[in-house]
Amino acid sequence: MPITLTIGSLHYDIMVEAEHLPRPDETAIGSRWYPKFGGKGGNQAVAAAKAGAESRMIGAVGDDDFGRFLRANLTQGGVDDRFIATIPNVGSGMSVAIVNTAGDYAATIVSGANLHLSGANLANDAAWDGVGLLILQNEVPEAINLEAAKQAHKRAIPTLLNAAPFRALGAEFRALIDILVVNAVEAEMMGTGPVTDLASAARAAQDLAAQGDTVIVTAGGAGLAAVGLDGAELQVAAEKVKVVSSHGAGDAFIGALAVQLAEGAGLEMACRAASQAAARHVAGL
Repeated sequence: MPITLTIGSLHYDIMVEAEHLPRPDETAIGSRWYPKFGGKGGNQAVAAAKAGAESRMIGAVGDDDFGRFLRANLTQGGVDDRFIATIPNVGSGMSVAIVNTAGDYAATIVSGANLHLSGANLANDAAWDGVGLLILQNEVPEAINLEAAKQAHKRAIPTLLNAAPFRALGAEFRALIDILVVNAVEAEMMGTGPVTDLASAARAAQDLAAQGDTVIVTAGGAGLAAVGLDGAELQVAAEKVKVVSSHGAGDAFIGALAVQLAEGAGLEMACRAASQAAARHVAGL
């Protein structure tokens, strides 16, 4: 069983359904609300466990009911939570999201305890023992991501960054990223041309791979394009499925991709398996 280590965010998400998203100063009427386990770090750690990894996570929660909810969902999802820090006198990360009947989405995130991870949290050798791949995202401070990538590098563990949400990457951190995964919007914000189909995704991947990274650019329902470390190019068309919800498909993709890469699969096999996992998620399977 491959071992993955995810370092990232944990959020208690409050989901609100309403006919429309409120305008400034408007009080909109919702139809229902419910809590949801969230944070890209937590979601990707659970996705890796679902895809067959021994999944570990380093993160932080507050000493509150939200934190206990997040820990419980990690363990129920098959994730080893021994390395999750509980931060006293700080609230757990949370968000409030509103979804309208057309599927449009708006959210506000309060990072809370996620901002209180420290380098000391990342230096526990037990967390890194046997790890085949490190998974990072951009919902914790870059200083934490940089320290995590340094810890992985000195242990010869590859680092995968899902650069979401977008932010400019420091040169030192970028040099430590082995696999960069971005969607169409993130690719454009990193300086590529518009990504609208597989051909433009392939051009974006080539642009982003100029510094020697393995790069994967996902293009939603069109599929993905990738450039490997050896310069080999790859395109994978998305599977055609009945869409139930696309929310969380990117995290399902990352989890499955990470497991394949940690097992030693080649880039094409890993991308195809990840694409299939995302399609199953979108179809509600």
